[in-house]
Amino acid sequence: MRLELRFFATFREAVGSKTIEREYDDGALVGDVLRALETEFEGLEGQLLKNGDLKPQINVLKNGREVLHIAGIETELEEGDRLSVFPPVAGGR
Repeated sequence: MRLELRFFATFREAVGSKTIEREYDDGALVGDVLRALETEFEGLEGQLLKNGDLKPQINVLKNGREVLHIAGIETELEEGDRLSVFPPVAGGR
């Protein structure tokens, strides 16, 4: 199945693009995609997952909905889904 993957801030820099498309096996889960991304992009290695789960303060949205409110990294993906990945963000004064 084909997915659109969107990256923001430092993750965009690590990937070298705001948006990429990739093919994954039917029935792939969010965790499968994140593990594959950590392997594919050196700048993402160890940045998305920790001890088999999503690292704290990383936001991953499936079609605009936070995966933590669905099934976390066990969230199932379908053809044409859009996965957006945001790094931890700090700000303010």
